[in-house]
Amino acid sequence: MRKGVRLAFDVGKVRIGVARCDQDAILAVPVTTLRHNKYGEELDEAADLVEEYQAIEVIIGMPLQMSGSQASSSVRFVQSWANELAELIAPVPVRLVDERMSTVTAHQALHAAGKKERDFRSVVDQAAAVVILNHALDTERTTGQPAGYELPIHGGKR
Repeated sequence: MRKGVRLAFDVGKVRIGVARCDQDAILAVPVTTLRHNKYGEELDEAADLVEEYQAIEVIIGMPLQMSGSQASSSVRFVQSWANELAELIAPVPVRLVDERMSTVTAHQALHAAGKKERDFRSVVDQAAAVVILNHALDTERTTGQPAGYELPIHGGKR
């Protein structure tokens, strides 16, 4: 298992949940929720978080359909956002991983923790990012290979 902090992003069309792991890649914790705006400032905020935590890698959940298909507007939206972030943070690698059921799992965990449904909105995206990151860390721990696939690096704007 590689050492180093990873950041995970659960990218939605309104909010982006962020989680990180510790230096030993053992514990994933929620960080914050970013909000999309028409100026793309959330990309700069995300890049600032990568720099702040000195992340060795970024994990972004891909909202695949249950069949595994990538043919949806949500997938195209996330791919576009991920490519833009990758340009900003190069050479830090960005990996796309399957996030099917992450929000459902996050909802179940929040229910189990005694949270009320009306209180979920502020934290469910962060909880989903924790689920995505834990999945990626577990995959690497069991297979010896990073989860998902890495986006190609095309430079960097920072």
